[in-house]
Amino acid sequence: MDAFKAYDVRGLVGESLTAESAEAVGAAFVDVLGLSGQTVLVGRDMRPSSPEFADAFARGAAARGGRVELLGLISTDELYFACGVRDAAGVVFTASHNPAQYNGMKMAKAGAVPVSADTGLYDIRDTAMQYLASGLPDAVEGGSVSEVDVLADYAAYLRSLVDLSGIRPLKVVVDAGNGMGGLTTPAVLGDTLLPGLPLKIVPMYFELDGTFPNHPANPLEPENLRDLQAGVLEHGADLGLAFDGDADRCFVIDERGAPVTPSAITALVARREIARAQAAGEATPVVIHNLITSRAVPELVEAEGGRAVVTRVGHSFIKAVMAAEQAVFGGEHSAHYYFRDFFNADTGMLAAMHVLAALGEQQKPLSELAAEFNPYFASGEINSEVADKAGATAAVVQHFTGNGDRFGKVSLDTMDGTTIAAEDGSWWFNLRPSNTEPFLRYNGEAAGHDTMESIRNTVLDIVRSQP
Repeated sequence: MDAFKAYDVRGLVGESLTAESAEAVGAAFVDVLGLSGQTVLVGRDMRPSSPEFADAFARGAAARGGRVELLGLISTDELYFACGVRDAAGVVFTASHNPAQYNGMKMAKAGAVPVSADTGLYDIRDTAMQYLASGLPDAVEGGSVSEVDVLADYAAYLRSLVDLSGIRPLKVVVDAGNGMGGLTTPAVLGDTLLPGLPLKIVPMYFELDGTFPNHPANPLEPENLRDLQAGVLEHGADLGLAFDGDADRCFVIDERGAPVTPSAITALVARREIARAQAAGEATPVVIHNLITSRAVPELVEAEGGRAVVTRVGHSFIKAVMAAEQAVFGGEHSAHYYFRDFFNADTGMLAAMHVLAALGEQQKPLSELAAEFNPYFASGEINSEVADKAGATAAVVQHFTGNGDRFGKVSLDTMDGTTIAAEDGSWWFNLRPSNTEPFLRYNGEAAGHDTMESIRNTVLDIVRSQP
């Protein structure tokens, strides 16, 4: 089962993933996690293959004694909510931002604790493979399948965390990319299930369509934001929001049509969450960020009286450190935002609500508000295809550490890839090898634009000159 990755399951429909394999995984999910006689939550996104896969998983889980509750169409953060409030393990069938021919599974234990390679995911894979090879075990008594709708409770819970009822009126263009944001946005920010808010929502691509007829549901790629940027300008909106396919990530566009960096959003939300925790009597609230988030984030956290903790890239690392540190909030450069009040899980919608609250509680436009949290110049993530990733990285390290005072004094860190930083704080960059592709991923930042470009070009020239 090559669809099993380190953090989730994702592969081509009909090849890596079939209804037969989904049923086997459902049975293995119950057996490996010891869920016989317990509630098992099963949700799905809008992809054409998702209903069949969810039903097959439910059959397998129920056959092994799981009391399956079918959640129907849900976003990934709806699964985390349901696992948290119902104290039950679950799965959502989704391939997030991947094209229509893909599908996958994101799994969580009771309390929304992630299931990853280190916490049972590969054991589920291996058990499912045994069941596919030799047949499913005999069914046990006690299994069942029923249906539950959690959308209204999810919406009410989010509204209980951020009160938007008293903000100034805002016009918001939302691009759901034909993904699950088309279901959750009206429920949380609109008036379909709850009283209306001072928000005028201008919908874009809210129709649930897993073939993605308008553009890929991956806002990390700049070309997929162009419709939203144009929509913000056309409607004279205060801001724009873009969700990925399973709506667990949110990207923000200001009133000028310019993207607001996820690092700036992390800093903005961190300030609000630190203040809220301090008001509740917490002396030094902890905020988590990954190592390629802007240095503006830890600087702001410390200035606000919090404590910043850096971690590796990836949601399983962030969630583990969130729990260990009892952190109030965490953010990643990829627009994943984690909240202690949301079971240490990531939710793009709650982050969007914090942005709406911060903007609506004062009179500045978003571009001016966000500028405070974005003092540095960033390269963005740049991929280079390299056969010998280790050799290319070594060549870069040699260049920056073996040239006397040309680059000044530098530090070297290997927490996640290789990070080289000027000791005076004027610049840094990170090179991380992809685990699945022949890519080296570059991220860099500097206090000056020219310095950022100079360091970026130097590193990329070295990397791309390697055989």
